[in-house]
Amino acid sequence: MDTVQLKTIWAPRLLSVLRIVAALIFFEHGTQKLLGFPAGPNPGGPAALSLPWIAGVLEIVGGALLFVGLFTRPTAFVLSGLMACAYWIAHAPRSIYPILNGGDAAILYCFVFLYFVAAGGGVWSLDHLRGKR
Repeated sequence: MDTVQLKTIWAPRLLSVLRIVAALIFFEHGTQKLLGFPAGPNPGGPAALSLPWIAGVLEIVGGALLFVGLFTRPTAFVLSGLMACAYWIAHAPRSIYPILNGGDAAILYCFVFLYFVAAGGGVWSLDHLRGKR
């Protein structure tokens, strides 16, 4: 398999795989926050309309939309901003080093979602199917 085949055949598919895996893990953050599944540190969940509650709603809804690849670019834009805010509000005040402040996942999500804003959802997405019509 040459480089052209890798780029033309596998790059769009692997973009979809990255989107699906990132969305599924992100969705799980929201279900833990709001639904207590899987069991987490705050079994009662956050107070309604608090910042953690809003983040949980965005994680569930945005994670589901990204999982199926529907409205990928605008959803990823919102989620990238959410993760940037999460890092600076919740993690950065703890320490300047992401590995110490627990914000490394927030940074990674922020930039992966920002990549989806530019790249879209890949060939295995509802956006791709809608574009073919």
